[in-house]
Amino acid sequence: MGQPDFRESKKASRFSESVIREMTRVAREHDAINLAQGFPDFPAPHALKEAAVKWIRDDLNQYAVTWGSNRLRASIGAYMLKRRGVTIDPDAQVTVCCGATEAMIAAMMGVLDPGDEFLVPEPFYENYGPDAILADAIPLFVPMGDGFTLDIDAMRKASGPKTRAVVLNTPHNPTGRVFTRAELKELCEFVIERDLILFTDEIYEEILYTGDHHCPLLEPGMAERTIVISGASKTFSVTGWRVGWIISPPHMTGGIRKVHDFLTVGAPAPLQEAIAEALLWEDDYYLNMREEYRARRSVMVDGLCAAGFPCDVPEGAYYAMVDVRDHQRRDETDVEFAMRLVTDAGVATVPGSSFYRDPADGKHLVRFCYAKKIETLEAANSRLLKWAGA
Repeated sequence: MGQPDFRESKKASRFSESVIREMTRVAREHDAINLAQGFPDFPAPHALKEAAVKWIRDDLNQYAVTWGSNRLRASIGAYMLKRRGVTIDPDAQVTVCCGATEAMIAAMMGVLDPGDEFLVPEPFYENYGPDAILADAIPLFVPMGDGFTLDIDAMRKASGPKTRAVVLNTPHNPTGRVFTRAELKELCEFVIERDLILFTDEIYEEILYTGDHHCPLLEPGMAERTIVISGASKTFSVTGWRVGWIISPPHMTGGIRKVHDFLTVGAPAPLQEAIAEALLWEDDYYLNMREEYRARRSVMVDGLCAAGFPCDVPEGAYYAMVDVRDHQRRDETDVEFAMRLVTDAGVATVPGSSFYRDPADGKHLVRFCYAKKIETLEAANSRLLKWAGA
């Protein structure tokens, strides 16, 4: 009797496992310093951990309301008003999810129909491609302009009668760009002109070095067509907690919540309550966090430059996108280079091709993550400098 001919679905066969998460596994195998995946190696805030322990000990360990606890949704509303100047209705607009990753796929599946197209500035966070496949939608990747600027004219040319939405990530992963208000204004005008939905991935909204984050909800005419994706992972250094959220126009919330319900039921109940407390912290927390990241950025950028890796100074998030062609061997791909950097230098990065539709467009790029302790970054810099001079 032969083996059953069970294979992966056609959907699953259209995308690979995450390159970013794979590089974390490779780093562990080779005992390399992991500057690939975007998670901190320093502790989460003590007060936040204590809050989680308190709620667990108080036995808040069963299901929360599917779309998020009342307390957390109210805190998200208060946070948006205080930090963004935006008034929302937590009951009608907020859906709490298992991280921003689930939030994006739930939002897409909740409002897009099979065959709908959406525009994505390129380079892009790798999840958006598989998100499109799972939602039966079609991504149209639109290259950014010089300096990773938004190219609205290119978006206009790429869009057609089936185009339904745009995905915007700011602060931007992988480039570290923070799109200017002028860029956002022009994008929003285009979205309104073409009657599109705007999905905004704002998970790095508090990690920026050039002023305050500007949410597109503030732009005229955008409240009824913007779906905001964010979460606690990056702001509070708790990527493993998986607490994210969607802020949607009321007329889109029902579909999003139905999809979310059957994807994950709900985010962890005691952790939701802890995040609800953290969102009400004073502004000093955010100021101090940014200063700490600014220091990490300086160490990372200085070290990269010293080792012969030219890069622009990131404006937000915690990544540096680096041109590595001065260190590549002839005909060496970015993936081959990244693997050689792991084995020979002991430093793990993310190959640039994972952020492009056509791998050739990222063949001379890698992404470094600096959400690490200063001593981790200094150790990585030392390894890179030694390797580069070998």
